[in-house]
Amino acid sequence: MGFLCASLKKSMAVEIMSKKLVKPSSPTPTQLQSYKLSFFDQLAIRTHVPIVLIYHKLNNSITDELLEESLSETLTHVYPSAGRINKDRRVVDCLDQGVAFIIGKVNCQVEDFLEQARKEIDLANHFWPQGIKDVDDNYDFAITPLVFVQVTRFECGGLALSVAAEHITIDGFTNMKFIYEWAKVCRLGIPSINFFNYDLGDIFPARETSRILKPLASLAIPKDTKTYVAKRFVFNEASISKLRDKIANGVLSFKPSRVEMITALLWRALIRASQAKNGRLRPSLMSFPVNLRGKASVPKLANAFGNFAVEVPVVFTPNETNMEFHNLIALIRDATDKTMVFSAKASNDELVSMAANLYNMTQEWEANEQVDEFTCSSLCRFPMKEADFGLGKPCWMTFGLRQSQVFWLYDADCGSSIAAQVDLNESLMHYFERDQDLNSFTILNN
Repeated sequence: MGFLCASLKKSMAVEIMSKKLVKPSSPTPTQLQSYKLSFFDQLAIRTHVPIVLIYHKLNNSITDELLEESLSETLTHVYPSAGRINKDRRVVDCLDQGVAFIIGKVNCQVEDFLEQARKEIDLANHFWPQGIKDVDDNYDFAITPLVFVQVTRFECGGLALSVAAEHITIDGFTNMKFIYEWAKVCRLGIPSINFFNYDLGDIFPARETSRILKPLASLAIPKDTKTYVAKRFVFNEASISKLRDKIANGVLSFKPSRVEMITALLWRALIRASQAKNGRLRPSLMSFPVNLRGKASVPKLANAFGNFAVEVPVVFTPNETNMEFHNLIALIRDATDKTMVFSAKASNDELVSMAANLYNMTQEWEANEQVDEFTCSSLCRFPMKEADFGLGKPCWMTFGLRQSQVFWLYDADCGSSIAAQVDLNESLMHYFERDQDLNSFTILNN
């Protein structure tokens, strides 16, 4: 096993066995065939974001046919996922065009993969649905599926399931809830009817954005040719709790959450890594997505399909911001609290204005090439850990396309710990992973 595992990086290969479009099991009614995109959808990046879940358990009854049939049944109740974005980019034509469904097999055993993936997380990139990296800025909305699914079987049992969803229509909450509900249908055979609300486009209709949104900063910057790599860190729950109690009883007037603690640890390590690489402290912009479901003043949207979040910019400025750990926590809390307090009382128009203002602030910072930028996305308490298709819960997972700098925080598979998948510019990762404070709070051989 040791020799095989050591050689996987060069020898691992996925063979595609079949490709097809899976359509809803029942036709979408005429009155539902035009799904309106919302203003919040207009703020989303145009890319298919993959999630890879690894299942270790062997269950011969969970066949590719059963996965396909249960997907088809689920799509009947999540009908926009099987549609196509209209050429005006304000509507999804829900004509049951289908989602891409790909079957493959990989030339290794799941135990060997897991052994090496703990050190080489990017091995999981082999399981991204085939074709999603070919979907560029000029792709044809009318023919490109909104969702790609790939099921890859390991030798001697085990399965990798990857779902890549177009972010213009499907955010992280929507995609993960979709996977969770599909898993229930596969395992139990009975769908949870009406588990999404489809009113976002009516409540927050799409608008002419040229007057209220600044141009996307990335369009004014030369095409990024950097290489991004990922590393996984699992945080020691006991050490984080001890530090949280110490800070809460000392320099902070509040008890920070585990997510705030870990985000601040990661952020400070990144600021230090940038300083080591560039020879000086640089401004650092963190975009922190805040899910508005259950927080905004529109209670019926607690289970909204689509994009219903804002990215809150949090900025570290050298000579203006102290780099102490508690200062970064306070920055994060202040920015996110202001957003949530405002959202709880805001009218619909005020929510749109807030989202536009936050978007424009982020674009202004991102347009400056002297600013380090990244996103910290907390997926903690999202239901992907519970996505049991009849194969048990996933034993390992990974996220994203390695196209930008992202911290993905999620519930680890061991106890109540939090794991972080860190996607960074390769030249920064060299310094980042050696940060002493970061390593003192993480578990080795995770």
